[in-house]
Amino acid sequence: MPLAAPDLMPAPSPDRFAQLRAPAHWQAVEFISDLHLQPGEPQTFEVWSTFLQRPEHERANALFILGDLFEVWVGDDVLDTSASTDQTFWRACADALKVFSLHTPVYFMAGNRDFLLGAEGLKACGMQGLSDPTTLDFLGQHWLLSHGDALCLADTAYMQFRQQVRQPQWQHDFLARPLTERTAIARGLRQQSEARKQSTAGDPSLWADVDTAAARTALQTAKAHTLVHGHTHRPAEHDLGHGLQRVVLSDWDANAQPPRAEVLRLDAQGLRRISLPIT
Repeated sequence: MPLAAPDLMPAPSPDRFAQLRAPAHWQAVEFISDLHLQPGEPQTFEVWSTFLQRPEHERANALFILGDLFEVWVGDDVLDTSASTDQTFWRACADALKVFSLHTPVYFMAGNRDFLLGAEGLKACGMQGLSDPTTLDFLGQHWLLSHGDALCLADTAYMQFRQQVRQPQWQHDFLARPLTERTAIARGLRQQSEARKQSTAGDPSLWADVDTAAARTALQTAKAHTLVHGHTHRPAEHDLGHGLQRVVLSDWDANAQPPRAEVLRLDAQGLRRISLPIT
């Protein structure tokens, strides 16, 4: 039977983030981000699919996806038809998640690649949406969850772009375009992004990182000690001083050398990274 949904209080005020209270029976939760699922990388999808098909006794009580589950999402109508290979792929992703969610709650926080995933897409995937950031009340402590892109303040060009595309009017106008046009626009934006990555030799350590002062302020606002986020593709633990830390999730890439597919599990023993097998 599906587990009861926790008490989610959206609509955070400037001095208080959205809060998710875990049910008392929860013993473990898992975090992932930056899978960047896409038709052109079937191996990563296979690792993802195998992960979702684990026996129930191996699963945590909930799965939190902290953004960029998909490489690109141009609107929920990509699920409307299987007329193209790409749309068949998105439907397969949604169906796999829907089956998994029948027994394990799945929470989704939008990233910079899939922020257009709307109510219909969430429903098709069996996911519940989370605000960014959200404070998770679990194991008697507060854990601050974020995708992380809004904290990369040094990337001024991206911050301006983010502010533009997160506006309701911009999203309304974009989604009103034909699907083929939206897909072409997204392809162009991805090519620009890849060009910027190549200018740094594809080395994530040279990309803009989360601003330390902003991370501390967010943690203090949330009354939390640990920030869990993705986006930067630099899995690590950072001591922010004053008993505060930020923990960065790994991206997934089954074709990388070495391949990457990692889950962060939180239970009474603390945080633990679990590398998934890739064949």
